[in-house]
Amino acid sequence: MSEDRIDISRALKAAINTGKVEFGVDQTEKAIKAGKAQMIILARNCPSKELEQAENVKIHRYKGNNMELGALCGKPFSVSALVVIDKGTSNILTL
Repeated sequence: MSEDRIDISRALKAAINTGKVEFGVDQTEKAIKAGKAQMIILARNCPSKELEQAENVKIHRYKGNNMELGALCGKPFSVSALVVIDKGTSNILTL
Protein backbone atom coordinates (compact mmCIF):
# COMPACT_ATOMS: atom_id res chain seq x y z
CA MET A 1 0.00 0.00 0.00
CA SER A 2 1.46 3.35 -1.00
CA GLU A 3 1.93 6.30 1.34
CA ASP A 4 -0.65 8.24 -0.71
CA ARG A 5 -3.35 5.67 -0.02
CA ILE A 6 -2.72 5.65 3.73
CA ASP A 7 -3.01 9.44 3.85
CA ILE A 8 -6.22 9.61 1.81
CA SER A 9 -7.73 6.75 3.79
CA ARG A 10 -7.13 8.46 7.14
CA ALA A 11 -8.14 11.87 5.85
CA LEU A 12 -11.32 10.54 4.25
CA LYS A 13 -12.39 8.61 7.36
CA ALA A 14 -11.80 11.69 9.53
CA ALA A 15 -13.81 13.88 7.14
CA ILE A 16 -16.67 11.35 7.04
CA ASN A 17 -16.73 10.97 10.85
CA THR A 18 -16.22 14.60 11.92
CA GLY A 19 -17.29 16.69 8.94
CA LYS A 20 -19.89 16.54 6.19
CA VAL A 21 -19.32 14.37 3.13
CA GLU A 22 -21.95 13.40 0.56
CA PHE A 23 -21.67 10.52 -1.88
CA GLY A 24 -22.67 10.17 -5.51
CA VAL A 25 -22.45 12.14 -8.73
CA ASP A 26 -25.87 13.80 -8.26
CA GLN A 27 -25.16 14.92 -4.67
CA THR A 28 -21.74 16.19 -5.72
CA GLU A 29 -23.18 18.22 -8.61
CA LYS A 30 -25.87 19.71 -6.32
CA ALA A 31 -23.26 20.75 -3.73
CA ILE A 32 -21.11 22.41 -6.42
CA LYS A 33 -24.10 24.33 -7.83
CA ALA A 34 -25.06 25.44 -4.30
CA GLY A 35 -21.51 26.66 -3.68
CA LYS A 36 -21.03 24.31 -0.71
CA ALA A 37 -18.30 22.06 -2.12
CA GLN A 38 -14.79 22.47 -0.71
CA MET A 39 -13.36 19.48 -2.57
CA ILE A 40 -14.50 16.64 -4.78
CA ILE A 41 -12.93 13.22 -5.06
CA LEU A 42 -13.50 11.26 -8.25
CA ALA A 43 -12.85 7.57 -8.81
CA ARG A 44 -10.75 6.63 -11.83
CA ASN A 45 -13.86 5.42 -13.65
CA CYS A 46 -16.25 8.23 -12.68
CA PRO A 47 -18.74 8.59 -15.56
CA SER A 48 -19.33 12.33 -15.12
CA LYS A 49 -17.29 14.54 -17.43
CA GLU A 50 -18.91 17.68 -15.92
CA LEU A 51 -17.36 16.97 -12.51
CA GLU A 52 -13.89 16.65 -14.02
CA GLN A 53 -14.20 20.23 -15.28
CA ALA A 54 -15.71 21.78 -12.14
CA GLU A 55 -14.36 25.25 -11.53
CA ASN A 56 -13.52 26.89 -8.20
CA VAL A 57 -13.46 23.50 -6.45
CA LYS A 58 -10.41 21.44 -5.58
CA ILE A 59 -10.48 18.08 -7.41
CA HIS A 60 -8.65 14.95 -6.31
CA ARG A 61 -8.61 12.02 -8.73
CA TYR A 62 -8.50 8.79 -6.75
CA LYS A 63 -6.30 6.18 -8.43
CA GLY A 64 -8.72 3.32 -7.75
CA ASN A 65 -12.10 2.56 -9.27
CA ASN A 66 -15.56 3.25 -7.81
CA MET A 67 -15.69 -0.08 -5.92
CA GLU A 68 -12.34 0.66 -4.24
CA LEU A 69 -13.39 4.20 -3.34
CA GLY A 70 -16.63 2.90 -1.84
CA ALA A 71 -14.70 0.39 0.27
CA LEU A 72 -12.25 3.10 1.35
CA CYS A 73 -15.21 5.17 2.56
CA GLY A 74 -16.57 2.18 4.47
CA LYS A 75 -19.65 1.98 2.27
CA PRO A 76 -21.27 -1.26 1.05
CA PHE A 77 -21.72 0.27 -2.41
CA SER A 78 -19.56 1.78 -5.12
CA VAL A 79 -18.77 5.51 -4.96
CA SER A 80 -17.66 7.16 -8.18
CA ALA A 81 -17.74 10.69 -6.76
CA LEU A 82 -17.98 12.34 -3.38
CA VAL A 83 -18.00 15.90 -2.15
CA VAL A 84 -16.44 17.31 1.00
CA ILE A 85 -18.71 20.06 2.31
CA ASP A 86 -17.07 20.34 5.74
CA LYS A 87 -13.66 18.77 6.34
CA GLY A 88 -14.20 18.42 10.09
CA THR A 89 -10.92 17.56 11.84
CA SER A 90 -9.39 15.96 8.75
CA ASN A 91 -6.52 17.27 6.65
CA ILE A 92 -8.22 16.14 3.44
CA LEU A 93 -8.02 19.54 1.75
CA THR A 94 -4.21 19.21 1.65
CA LEU A 95 -4.39 16.30 -0.83
